Amino acid sequence: IESVGMMNDIYELQQIWQRISERYLSDPNIRINVSPAAKAALEQCSVKITGVYRHIFQVEEVSPRPPKRHALQYTDVLTHDIELLDI
Repeated sequence: IESVGMMNDIYELQQIWQRISERYLSDPNIRINVSPAAKAALEQCSVKITGVYRHIFQVEEVSPRPPKRHALQYTDVLTHDIELLDI
């Protein structure tokens, strides 16, 4: 039964990766919430997806001040430490 749960998590991570990849290619501008548990506390922050990789995706804050880049993990989306508001 435990392996079924792991397979489900892997499937969900693939779905998250696919949604982020598609958005990266079509319109990389999104809004996100990131909890402090995911190393970058952001609330309703406008970001641009700047890279999609095997285990992480990279975003850059869209703001008038110098932009900050963040490397975020798909697993944090799965655990709801990152909420993708526009996907």
